[in-house]
Amino acid sequence: MKFTELTIHTTTEGSELIADILWRYTNYGVAISDVKDVIALQQNKVMYWDYIDENLLSFRQDVLVKAFVPKDETAATLPKIRADFEELLKNCAGFTALGSLETTLREVEGDDWIEIWKTHFRPLHIGERIVVCPEWIAYDKQPHEEVVKLDSNMAFGTGEHETTSMCLKLLQKYLTPSSVCIDVGCGSGILGISAIKLGAKYAYLTDIDFVAVESAKHNSEINGVADKVTVAHSNLLDNAEIKGDIMLANITAEILCGLAPSIPKNLKAGGTLILSGIIESRLETVISAFSAQGLKLEKTLKEGEWLALSFKL
Repeated sequence: MKFTELTIHTTTEGSELIADILWRYTNYGVAISDVKDVIALQQNKVMYWDYIDENLLSFRQDVLVKAFVPKDETAATLPKIRADFEELLKNCAGFTALGSLETTLREVEGDDWIEIWKTHFRPLHIGERIVVCPEWIAYDKQPHEEVVKLDSNMAFGTGEHETTSMCLKLLQKYLTPSSVCIDVGCGSGILGISAIKLGAKYAYLTDIDFVAVESAKHNSEINGVADKVTVAHSNLLDNAEIKGDIMLANITAEILCGLAPSIPKNLKAGGTLILSGIIESRLETVISAFSAQGLKLEKTLKEGEWLALSFKL
């Protein structure tokens, strides 16, 4: 079987947004190649799932996001991807630099590349207790660890990106056995699933992307937590009677600010709100938007170019 390898030139800030779009159109893999990840790996000895391409060792300004689409689907898929890029550009105008979005195509043989791609993934340790592990890897967990399995063939959000990692670290700080958690823009479901694995009472997951919703449901099942998780295909919970002790939203600063007036209705008094996907230039705007809703900033984390915040209601 032949595939088309799509390579998109973007920025560190835009890489996750581009990857999310590409995951809508392929079940065969998306990879982000960012020299800043390589530098972090070398300096901090952090274990990443993504492979290290030798070409990354020579510094480059842009970030490459690659996706693989069956060759016979390429002609129909490309216009849809470009349309989504145009919509993203409109939404991010003046806020998030996406780079050139130059796209190059290359035909590749696909008989065995998927299995080779999988061999570059490794379990990822986040915080004191969470280990995020690809579904196909057998991992012997330690007594203090909780393993979250993800089928990365289905959607996005694996934990290797700083925004997800910081959410998981903050989640481990605030969660208690009685916690009801809400994850807005759940993607693969990693945050809500992790909450249940850590001992939360229940988790509500929402996303506007159908592929993400199906992925979150699938990942909940393979982790054995589906009976404690509800996944909804919605912008935010429509039922204001459902309230969480902890609410998480790992999206972008612009979308977070837009959601700010809606979020408190689903957060219990004294509850914790964890936000991520924020760049430095948008930090004060996000803090102001949520402070105006009566939330008090409690903690700020920063990893790489990204920040995460926790608020108390």
